[in-house]
Order: sequence, then C-alpha cells, then structure tokens
Amino acid sequence: MSDLRQRLLAGEVLVGTFLKTPDPRLVEILGLAGLDFVVADQEHAPLGIEALDLIALAGKAAQMPVLVRVPSRQAEAIAGVLDVGCTGIVVPHIRGPGDAKGVADAVKYGRSKRGFSPSGRGGAYGAAGPGYRADADQRSVIMAQIEDREALGLLDDIAAVPDIDVLFVGPVDLALSMQVEAGSNDLEDAIASVVAAARKAGKAAGLFVGDPSRIAPWADRGVSVFICGSDQSTLLAGARAIAAARRAVQTQARQGKEL
Repeated sequence: MSDLRQRLLAGEVLVGTFLKTPDPRLVEILGLAGLDFVVADQEHAPLGIEALDLIALAGKAAQMPVLVRVPSRQAEAIAGVLDVGCTGIVVPHIRGPGDAKGVADAVKYGRSKRGFSPSGRGGAYGAAGPGYRADADQRSVIMAQIEDREALGLLDDIAAVPDIDVLFVGPVDLALSMQVEAGSNDLEDAIASVVAAARKAGKAAGLFVGDPSRIAPWADRGVSVFICGSDQSTLLAGARAIAAARRAVQTQARQGKEL
C-alpha cells in the first residue's frame, strides 16, 4: 500500500469518496476503481466499530487506505479506529487551534497523550516490533475539517498546529454556518482563504465536492485532496442512468407507434 501521508504532503492530487454503507465488499470495489483512499463516515452513517474492523481489513486486502470521519473530537472516538488499522481520520468542526491540538494528541503517540495498545490490526496483533509507535505516527493522517464561520478567523493558527496534515473544507456546513448559499461568492472566497492558509503553512488543502467535474477547477486553485461524493451517490447516479436509458427506449417505442 502506498504511503498516503507521504503522497499528500508532497502535493499530489488525491481523490477518494465517502463510504456510508457498512459492507467491506464496497471497499474492494472502490479500490478496484482506482481511488486513492476511502473515508468511512461514522459521523453521518451507521458504521460501528465492528463494521469498521471489517472495512479496515478490506482496505488492507484492496491495498487502499481507509480513513474515518469520526463523529467527534473526543479521544475515545479516535484511538479505536486507528487501532483496527485505519490510516487516519477526518475530524469535523475544528473551530480553533485548541481543537486541532486535542485531535493531534489523540492520534500521535509522540505527543505522549494517546493510550498504547499494539494488540490490534494497527499493531500487527502485537508483532509490529519496537518501532511501531514511530512508524504509526509517520503514517497516520489527520484532516481537520473547516466548516464553521468562527474557524475562518483562526485559519493560520489551526494550520500552524504540528501534525495536522490537511485543512479540509466541508462546504455545505460552512455555507450553513456563514448563512450563505452554496456556490455563492462569499463561500468561494472562504474556501480560497482556507486553501491559502494551508499552503502558507506547508499543509495540504482539501475539499468535498459532489461531482467529479469540480475537481479540476479547484485543483487549479490549489486544492490537492478531494472527497468526491459517496458510495450511495455513485450508486444512485448509476441507477438513474440505467432508468434514463429505459425511459429513452420507451419514448422511442411510443414515437414509433405514433408514426
């Protein structure tokens, strides 16, 4: 499995998707599709630790990194997903540097706050050896999700927190917090300010997009990490295309009868 953190810190454009269905076979399918990573969404989907354990196993089999959008910033919500072998976390509602520091403390052993147990998949069931903690810190990815108006005035402070790898914009919640419409100039300017703060600090900038057509324009503006849609939206779009083909055939048949 390629080192996701090394690739994103090098500025490579990386694209993943949210996984909202608790089925590890979907991770295999998404890996075969050629995505760079998948984000299991514990914040907005019914993914318990048991399902996540199998999802992480499928990611290992598919050679695709699995990140987790955890439901909160609490250490209890973070350590377990790393212990089962996930590559990193996406953390919602990072509003200031204190939030970012607390998350980094929960992830990185070297900050002397995370509890240590190498007995799970993350520690090769105890066989990882004495270098496990340093290696885990080197590989683990932290994406701080910027989706609150109050965070916009503290972007440089958030980006300056060591061990935060990505400032990741959740545009829908950010628009709600700013009380502006999605796609508005105000929202676009706010996203651009997050990108600028990330790049100034030598960090990656990330963005959720609902459609692949939005990747290239934002990549041109400095975003390098994208989460595009979800397994559900991809399935829905594919099913709609099939239904549209059926409707086209029916329309053609009706028109033929009318001639």
